[in-house]
Amino acid sequence: MQKVNFLALGDSYTIGECVEAELSWPVQLTTKLQSLGIPIHYPQIIAQTGWTTRELSDGIKHSDVHYSYKLVSLQIGVNNQFQGLSLDTYRMEFHDLLSQAVSFAGGNSHRVMVLSVPDWSITPYASELEVDQTEDSVDAFNNINYEVSKGMGTRYIDVTHISRLAVIHKDFLAPDRLHPSGSMYAAWVESLLPVALAILREDL
Repeated sequence: MQKVNFLALGDSYTIGECVEAELSWPVQLTTKLQSLGIPIHYPQIIAQTGWTTRELSDGIKHSDVHYSYKLVSLQIGVNNQFQGLSLDTYRMEFHDLLSQAVSFAGGNSHRVMVLSVPDWSITPYASELEVDQTEDSVDAFNNINYEVSKGMGTRYIDVTHISRLAVIHKDFLAPDRLHPSGSMYAAWVESLLPVALAILREDL
């Protein structure tokens, strides 16, 4: 098996804001795959804290993405939601980004993993906000990325339900009490690992 190229597209949740780089979920997933004997490069990450769908699209245009990847992930939308941007615009821009992700995967939609948007309404940061309203808004954005993902035949992983466990697992939040900790990302990886293995074993 040739060494795997892994491209991760997203925002603060993809780079692992407020945690060490090795604790971000793309790096934890890569380390897990390596421990299972999968030859895989360190992930190429195109993501920044605060990015919306449009900013991720601009970031991709200015990045060095020029070959086919065996594994591609996309997780984007929380900043669209936080800024109160249009759901219709999100649907259109998410569709375009997912189309790009599929093209980066050599046109094979089965090599693309879409991660849902975590629910930050349960964090201390959101304590003064309308929590129920925020939760419903996150769900609305996730309904869209789920529908688009399924429509394009990509793999969808729901990490939102894991993010909501931060209510009882206090170690699931980073020191800023907003972003996930390495422990939460490790829980995400438990859900991502079988999907990633299924993708990579298709080429065996």
